Amino acid sequence: MDAAERTAWTASTGESGGTLLPPGDFGVVLATLRARRGWSVREVARRANVSEGQICNLESGLRNPSPAVAAACDAVFGADGELAELAGSGRRDTRVGGIVDSGPVISGYERVLGELKGIGRSTGPRFVTASIKSIIRILTDTGQHAVGEQRAEIWLLASRFAEYTGWMAQEAGNSAEALRWTSLAVRWGAYGGDETVAAYALTRKAFIAQHRGDSGAAIGFAEQAARHPAADPVIRAHAARRAALGHAHRGDAGACRDALERFRSHAAENTDGRPPHWGPRIGEGSSHLLEASCLLGLRRFGPAADLFASACGPAVLSDSNSRARFAVRQATALAGIDRLDDACRIVDATLPAIRRIDSATLRAELARFVAEARPRRAGPGQLALIDTSAALATG
Repeated sequence: MDAAERTAWTASTGESGGTLLPPGDFGVVLATLRARRGWSVREVARRANVSEGQICNLESGLRNPSPAVAAACDAVFGADGELAELAGSGRRDTRVGGIVDSGPVISGYERVLGELKGIGRSTGPRFVTASIKSIIRILTDTGQHAVGEQRAEIWLLASRFAEYTGWMAQEAGNSAEALRWTSLAVRWGAYGGDETVAAYALTRKAFIAQHRGDSGAAIGFAEQAARHPAADPVIRAHAARRAALGHAHRGDAGACRDALERFRSHAAENTDGRPPHWGPRIGEGSSHLLEASCLLGLRRFGPAADLFASACGPAVLSDSNSRARFAVRQATALAGIDRLDDACRIVDATLPAIRRIDSATLRAELARFVAEARPRRAGPGQLALIDTSAALATG
C-alpha cells in the first residue's frame, strides 16, 4: 500500500493498518476496497489480470467469482485470504436473463458512497474520481437490468453518485464538468421518481456561479432553488446560504442579513436529525460560520475575525477540507485588521492540508488571503509565506 492509499485508508476507516474487510458480500466488499484506494475498475482488472467486464459483473452481482478470480482479487488488495474466503461463503443469488436482485447493490454502494465522501473530504477530488465514475457505470448498467421499485432505487443511488461527482469536478476546478454531472443527477433522480434533486441542483449552480465571481447569478439560482416546489427545509437553508454570501460579496448588508435570517429559520425546521438526502448536513455551528463568512464578504474584518475564532472549533469542523477553508477565511479577516503575524501563523499551519487536498475551493480562499495580505506591511518571513501561498493559489 503506497502513501496515498494509506492516507485514504486512514481517513475512511480510522485504522492505521490491517485488512478489516468492510461488511457485505464479495461484490460489495470488492467495490469498497477499490473505493478506498481510489482505483478505477480498469486498474483493478489490470492488477488482477482479468477483464473490466468481470469486475463490473462481480460488483453489480451479475456474476459470482470463480476461486481463481477471488484469489487474484484477494492478492491485489492484500487481504491475506479473507476476500477469497468471503467469496466461498457468501455467494450472491444471481438471476437468469441478466435481471438481478439489486438490494445488496443498493445497500452496499450506499456504504461505499459514504466512504468516498469521507475520503474526498480528507484527500481531495483526485483520489476518489476514478472510483466514483466506475461505480456510476456499474449502477447505470445495473439499473437497466433491475425491475420495479429496485430499478427506481438504483437510479436514485446513481443520481446521488452523479451529484457527488459534480461536486468533485467543481473541487478540481472544472465548472463545465460539474454542471454536466449535476444535470445527469437531475435526470437520473427523475428516473427514480425524486424531484428534490432538481431543487438541490440549483443551489449547486449558485455555488458554481459564486466561485466564478458572478454574485448576481448565484443569487438568482439560490432564489430559484428556494421557490422550487420540491425544495425541503434543508435545500431552502442551502439556498439561503448561497444568497447570503452572494449579497455579502455585492456589499448589500441588508439583503445579506435577510438571507441569514431565512437560513436560520429553515435550518430550525430540520428537526428530525436525519442526514439530508441531498447536500451536507446543516451543522450546529453553521449559522455562526455563515455569518462570519458574510462579514468577511462585507469587509467587516474585526467582527469576522472574532466570530471565526469562536466558531472554528474541532467540534464544529470535523473534516480537513472544512477546517482548512474556514482557517484561511479567519486568516484573511485577521490580515484585514493588520494582524498579519496571527494570519500568517494560521495559513502556515494550514498549507500542508491545502497541498494534500488540492481543492479549487481552497485555492480560491487562499487567493483571497493573498489579495488582502499583499498590501500590508510584512516582514521577510511573512512575505515568503505570502509568495508561497500565491503560488499554491494559482495551482
